Parts: sequence; C-alpha cells; structure tokens
Amino acid sequence: MNIILALAQSGQPGWLDEFLSALHKNLIVGDRWMQYLNGLSITLRISFFSLLFGTIIGVIVCFMRLSRFKVVRGIAITYIDILRGTPSMVQLMIIFYVILSPMRINREISAIVAFAINSSAYISELFRAGILAVDHGQTEAGRSLGMSGFKTSFFVVVPQAIKNCFPSYINEVSTLIKETAIVGYIAINDITKIADTIRSRTYEAFFPLIITAIIYYIIVKTVASLLSVLERRMRKSDKR
Repeated sequence: MNIILALAQSGQPGWLDEFLSALHKNLIVGDRWMQYLNGLSITLRISFFSLLFGTIIGVIVCFMRLSRFKVVRGIAITYIDILRGTPSMVQLMIIFYVILSPMRINREISAIVAFAINSSAYISELFRAGILAVDHGQTEAGRSLGMSGFKTSFFVVVPQAIKNCFPSYINEVSTLIKETAIVGYIAINDITKIADTIRSRTYEAFFPLIITAIIYYIIVKTVASLLSVLERRMRKSDKR
C-alpha cells in the first residue's frame, strides 16, 4: 500500500500522478481497503447461507410441486409464482421492514432469509426440470429391481436430475451473488454499500465502482469455475 503513496509523490507524468493519487485516496486513506474487505466478507456470508438454505427450501418446494396432492401442489405453484413475479428488492424490504421487523432480527439474517426464499423459487424449478428430464424407463428399471418408490427416486432419479440441472444451477448461483448488491437498501455495509459510502466521501465515482465491479467479477468467476470443475467430474463418472 505504501508503494502507491510513494509513486504518487514521485513526480510522475500528469495522468499517472492523478491516477495514483485517486487510487491512494480510494484505497489507502482511512484504511478504505479494509472497508472493502469487510464488505466482501458480508457479501460472501449472505451469498453462501442464502444459497445453502435456498437450495434446501428449493428441493422441498420442488417435491411439493411434483406431489400428487392438489393442495400441496397448489401451494408450491403459488409460492413459486409470487416469488418469480415480484422484484427481489421489494421482497427484501417486505421481509425486513414488515415481516421480521417486530422480531428485531439482525439485518444480515433478514437478508439471508429474503434471498434464500427468492432463490428457492428458481432452484425448485431448475430441479423439477432436471427430474422431468430423466427418462421414465430409469424409474421402471429401479422398480423392477425391487427398489421402493423412495429408493428409486433417491438413488436413481435424483442423482441424474442433479446432473441435468447443474449447468442452470451454476447460473443461479452467479445471479444470486450479484443480486446481493441490493442489501444496502436495508443498511447493510456490503461491497456495493461500502463503494457508495467511499464515493460520497471522495466525490469520485470511478474507482469505488470499478473496484466493486472487479471484486464481483472475481467472486462470480471463481465460484462458477469451481462449480464447473465439479460438473465435469460428475459428467466423467457417467462415462466410466
């Protein structure tokens, strides 16, 4: 960090001097780089737990959607329809300011609840599409081997369904991480909120926003790459 300050004071050409000075102002002054790291940790926590609980809820809703009982199926369809038909920002604000406000629940937990519920609607449909893509003959083969309906679903259908929907699941993970940028609306100091705060203090929008964009790009690219490696390994197991 001191290198930036030294270069900025070393009499570089005008544009370079201005660039280094702006970089110093937006990263070094007031330990603002630490603020970015704190914002990053909040973004990662919200993204991780939202994805974890969103996946669990999504799987449950998926099986409700596939239920033979009309009432259960109707509840799942209504749940999915409402969540997919309304903005995630509005859902976040309703959950924090209306539903969870009387309980005085932590803002970060409220954000996790909101994004987990929102994401579950999309994940449930992804998983349902994966299940429906499995050939019906697979189920018949399992039953012919004496497996119960539950065992056939769990050991035969579900593993294939996961492989079918995994590429779309990776896209949903990337979307979820980027959507967490709206948590500043309930005063959570994530990366985007930190960038906006620094912008208001330095009166410079370029560096805070570009730094934020780069951080998001690195996060999304890293997570997507790791999940793609997992997907390729899953595909390879089919060829053995």
